[in-house]
Amino acid sequence: MKLRYFIPLAAHVAATVAIGFGYVIPGSCITGINDATLGFAASIVSTCFVYGVGIREVVRITKAA
Repeated sequence: MKLRYFIPLAAHVAATVAIGFGYVIPGSCITGINDATLGFAASIVSTCFVYGVGIREVVRITKAA
């Protein structure tokens, strides 16, 4: 796998973290470390996992063809 395959993921994660943890969460009623912020962080981590699995499958299928 090439590092450039992960540039879109890095851009998405950077924007999501900046907007979510930098603007939305501090200005809402869920400020601080609680179930909602941990769930938001877990959704970002799971997005990274699923993206990596998807890229791995595409590379595997492409090499097999």
